Amino acid sequence: MWTILMILMISLHIALIEVPYLRRNAMKKEMLVFFIFLGIGTGLCIAESLKANIPNPLDWITYVYKPFSDFIFGTVE
Repeated sequence: MWTILMILMISLHIALIEVPYLRRNAMKKEMLVFFIFLGIGTGLCIAESLKANIPNPLDWITYVYKPFSDFIFGTVE
């Protein structure tokens, strides 16, 4: 519970630092991207603190390229 609260407080602090600059310079698209990444990052941190099983993106990349790699290295021998 305290971990989640601290993660949310840190995310809020980051937003309070960055948003005034983005608003002052009328950077609407950048602010949208900022909030998307901040939301994803906050969500992943909370999931990690709850010991959720978060898949590793490298596993997906390996799954996609493994047949191609096997084909290339199979023809070399």
